[in-house]
Amino acid sequence: MAEGGNDAELLKEKANKFFKDKDYENAIKYYSEALELNPSNAIYYSNRSLAYLRTECYGYALADATKALEIDKNYIKGYYRRATSNMALGKFKAALKDYETVVRVRPNDKDAKMKYQECNKIVKQKAFERAIASDEIKKSVVDSLDIENMTIEDDYVGPKLEDGNVTVKFMEEMMEWFKDQKKLHRKCAYQILVQVKDLLAKLPSLVEITLKETEKITICGDTHGQFYDLLNIFKLNGLPSESNPYLFNGDFVDRGSFSVEVILTLFGFKLLYPNDFHLLRGNHETDNMNQMYGFEGEVKAKYTAQMFQLFSEVFQWLPLAQCINNKVLIMHGGLFSEDGITLDDLRKIERNRQPPDSGPMCDLLWSDPQPQSGRSISKRGVSCQFGPDVTERFLEQNKLDYIVRSHEVKAEGYEVTHSGKCVTVFSAPNYCDQMGNKGAYIHLRGADLKPEFHQFTAVPHPNVKPMAYANTLMQLGMM
Repeated sequence: MAEGGNDAELLKEKANKFFKDKDYENAIKYYSEALELNPSNAIYYSNRSLAYLRTECYGYALADATKALEIDKNYIKGYYRRATSNMALGKFKAALKDYETVVRVRPNDKDAKMKYQECNKIVKQKAFERAIASDEIKKSVVDSLDIENMTIEDDYVGPKLEDGNVTVKFMEEMMEWFKDQKKLHRKCAYQILVQVKDLLAKLPSLVEITLKETEKITICGDTHGQFYDLLNIFKLNGLPSESNPYLFNGDFVDRGSFSVEVILTLFGFKLLYPNDFHLLRGNHETDNMNQMYGFEGEVKAKYTAQMFQLFSEVFQWLPLAQCINNKVLIMHGGLFSEDGITLDDLRKIERNRQPPDSGPMCDLLWSDPQPQSGRSISKRGVSCQFGPDVTERFLEQNKLDYIVRSHEVKAEGYEVTHSGKCVTVFSAPNYCDQMGNKGAYIHLRGADLKPEFHQFTAVPHPNVKPMAYANTLMQLGMM
């Protein structure tokens, strides 16, 4: 046994080194091998839990932290890990319980106390919001705004809408302004938000478009607040226009610290080219995620809490899926936890809400493909993972050729799985300044609807770190 224990320790050391180098996949691999040799070591589970947290596999992270505590209920780091996993999943009450335990055992631990207080604040805030929500029909922020009478000060020399409208000139000026890290006047930001809310609210939950033989569209995946990489996409592939249409497949915000700039740019183009610039909702266009991963903090830092409320209202109207030429279906996450879902079911989704914990709307935003057949529990702790047979049946029933989705970092910026029937595209290169991945976008032509992949690498950006505005509870340290 001692021999196995030593070997396991060596594997753990190897894993720790990979973890330090931010190679989380290999860290997970070697922690797993250490656990095979010594399955009753709480530390191995706890370390693997943190590696899972870093790769956004919150479901697996939660399971490992729980396992560590089953092995050793006095292992303090296990409570931290489990609390962090629950926070990431928006399960704040469960997280609070674990922070309580840590504070009880370590009354002088400042970090534990801070985390407990922060989490307690969120639990109370959520309870308050629920009480208000059931108390009255929620009023829109728009009703309490008097945009007309907001004055633009004389010393503001930045871009302004022309007679209240977004123009090509305004968009070009706004992107330049943002590039210099300057702030769009709040009146202009509000004008964009109010107009885009009206526009999105008129769209169906499943948007259906036709590409003519000679036309092409560019599909981009997650951009996650990486504004300078978004500008690079436009530089490489041309600015959006009626003859250069785009579709951005969700997760525009959070993590990257230029989320406000990304989202106002995308919303501006949506207003400029309503029929040729398409936006779908991702799992990060939601309150829970925005609270944890930076967008809410960023909007409050650059503007106000009231403006964040309006963003939240707008996000609820983003369509959930798009179908091209009745053949290619695009969504942020993936397919469904049950068979038999039709395009008609998608058309009927009442999307103007925070996504539920299960069902088709949740799956569209959260699910992931897996190589093996059937379905399994999600590594993320939300929705499911679906196999090639699930994809095959869905496509056949709905007379589709393949699906395009995003939602997962890929080293090459894209990945083709399920015998070509499931395509992933991800457009945030060197994600979070640390993954070293390429970004990609897809060209799709009306003539043959075959995906053509274009890769690109990250460009430099001003020195504001990712997650700069994120909730302190998500700024993970402890190894």
